[in-house]
Amino acid sequence: MTTAAEPRTDDQIQLDVIEELNWDARVQPNEIGVAVKDGIVTLMGWVDNYAKKWVAERITHHVRGVRAVANDIEVRLPSSAERTDADIAAAATHALEWDAFVPIENLEVTVSKGWVILRGEVGWEYERRAAERAVRRLAGVRGVTNLITVRPRIASSLEDLKQRIEHALVRSAATDAQQISVEVKGDQVVLTGTVRSWAEREEAERVAWSAPGVTHVDNRIVVTP
Repeated sequence: MTTAAEPRTDDQIQLDVIEELNWDARVQPNEIGVAVKDGIVTLMGWVDNYAKKWVAERITHHVRGVRAVANDIEVRLPSSAERTDADIAAAATHALEWDAFVPIENLEVTVSKGWVILRGEVGWEYERRAAERAVRRLAGVRGVTNLITVRPRIASSLEDLKQRIEHALVRSAATDAQQISVEVKGDQVVLTGTVRSWAEREEAERVAWSAPGVTHVDNRIVVTP
């Protein structure tokens, strides 16, 4: 039996990714091919909506031993799911309006050949992510580009910001705070260090974004399974 401390081979990672795709009912694993080299996973094949492509990537990132993911899955919409750009734009606007976490008044939606582009400003990173989440599951969407910028309405001192993030990392059960270093440059945060999984790296970034006053997080944390 492989323990958490032992390095994973590419074959082991590939098998685990395939099993995870089989385990999750939201995707059709027979449509997705998996290749692994040096812990870098490449996903191939095609799916019938953008949400499945995104889910497959998220599933893969959370498999132990995965260092990064190249998502080459193609979205091929069935004829029944085809929508005009005008229809998708209208649906996206309504979805953003109905989401309590999205300040729709500061956002713009553009749709070109089924691809949704989001622009504008929000005060928090969770609002930026909520906007993307609201539109990526819509029928007819082939992809989403999130160009929304974060402009906080709250300012914090450099030392206060650094301490808040460090304390939050310590509180988080999903991160090993001792392996992560936090540097603050103005309203930007730089994270460095090593973690055991992509999920832990992602959690550290989420924690940093949650601090008031942050406009950008440069995540340089390296995954070393």
